[in-house]
Amino acid sequence: MGDILHPPMEQLQDLEYCIDSNPPWPETILLAFQNYILVVGTSVMIPTLLVPMMGGSDGDKARVIQTLLFVAGIKTLLQTLFGTRLPAVVGGSFAYVVPIAYIINDSSLLRIHDPHLRFMHTMRAIQGALIVASSIQIILGYSQVWGLFSRFFSPLGMAPVVGLVGLGLFQRGFPALGNCVEIGLPMLILVIGFSQYLKHIKPIRDFPIFERFPVLISVSIVWIYALILTASQAYRDKPNATQISCRTDRAGLISTAPWFKFPYPLQWGPPTFAAGHSIAMMSAVLVSMVESTGAYQAASRLAIATPPPAYVLSRGIGWQGIGIMLDGLFGTCTGSTVSVENVGLLGLTRVGSRRVVQISAGFMIFFSILGKFGAVFASIPFPIYAALYCVLFGLVGSIGLSFLQFTNMNSMRNLFIIGLSLFLGISIPHFFDEYWTPHRRGLVHTNAGWFNAFLNTIFMSPPTVGLMVAVLLDNTIEVEKSKKDRGMPWWAKFRTFRGDNRNEEFYTLPFNLNRFFPPT
Repeated sequence: MGDILHPPMEQLQDLEYCIDSNPPWPETILLAFQNYILVVGTSVMIPTLLVPMMGGSDGDKARVIQTLLFVAGIKTLLQTLFGTRLPAVVGGSFAYVVPIAYIINDSSLLRIHDPHLRFMHTMRAIQGALIVASSIQIILGYSQVWGLFSRFFSPLGMAPVVGLVGLGLFQRGFPALGNCVEIGLPMLILVIGFSQYLKHIKPIRDFPIFERFPVLISVSIVWIYALILTASQAYRDKPNATQISCRTDRAGLISTAPWFKFPYPLQWGPPTFAAGHSIAMMSAVLVSMVESTGAYQAASRLAIATPPPAYVLSRGIGWQGIGIMLDGLFGTCTGSTVSVENVGLLGLTRVGSRRVVQISAGFMIFFSILGKFGAVFASIPFPIYAALYCVLFGLVGSIGLSFLQFTNMNSMRNLFIIGLSLFLGISIPHFFDEYWTPHRRGLVHTNAGWFNAFLNTIFMSPPTVGLMVAVLLDNTIEVEKSKKDRGMPWWAKFRTFRGDNRNEEFYTLPFNLNRFFPPT
């Protein structure tokens, strides 16, 4: 038994740069650009899905993508400077698709016959709902209520939540890659090959180029390959769905994107407000709060930091609420959450530096203003991103499971809670997802559309279902007898800001702001 003993380790040991250490500037800039390329995927997917449903044109879609990236850059800077201060990108979220689809299918909006006019009115309705719903996160964050709720968390409860933050996104992995196997599969093989099998090869000045930049190198190779296939008319007689997935010239972004466009608040007109829309949107805000909590826990581990204390977690949620308000003011067509794929990239590159993520926020802002240049990167076929997601989402899922090392996995109580939380966290959302389409109300279909959207959104989120099951069971089954088995002796010191001396190093506000906003 002595030969197979692996003692629990608070911090991962084989990462090169932690949250406060920075690579050399040339390496930092390239790593930041790699983060930017990854953010583009989700930033293109969400408007591509929603804008046509709203009646928008390719030009409208290009403007929404620009706005989404611009605001993502601002939110990421705010989060890394004043929020949790973890190296986490804050971008668009798919959790908002269900309530936004409910708003799009509102009968008062569907009666507008002019497509562009319908797009403008729908966008304003979405903006109003986001602005009102953002108050939930702002209040729960800055009032420390979310921090108080986090006192019910434990390593046993967090393991399935963080695990499902990654594993629950399986539909965006190989099922999407399979839409264009000839592009997606080579991409998957190259990423695995560069990051794992060639990571020790240092062709340039003893520098591990394949370990640091597997995404940049793989995307460049496969994107050129996709351009050659497109130019050689390989998809000329293929079905339209195949052409959309595989071709590099079907996004309609490069021709319609302006050369220069500076997004600004209320650029689509004054927001409109409706109670039903706002209540429906609040469900997505709650879901994004749970998903971000799990992603922050994963990011802290991959940045060689301590788990964020309750005060820091609440501070991050409060700033994320301000980010959702910015989404509403600028009109990004969706709300915010922590980008799971960028959290996974911290582990893939073994670089958890905060500065890298802050520089990547600068790239988001810069390329969103220079529309044509940003549109070039936005034309990357989605199966390329799907291949990356297979690796990155899986990596985040495994980080969640790594929390189990602090618990007793020889306890039947713990095995029951973990097994049921993971299974229901995947099974229930999949069941709800099977019944939902953008034009149908889903499994919950009462006469109150806002109520349908609210419940469908909650139960279509794997981390949210996992959190409800895991935290409920973990805090009601043999709680006092199982403190050690749950991992509480290790976890307790991270509940408060002063509980561990390292918290001050990782999470203290910049510019000496802790004097004015002392940790509680």
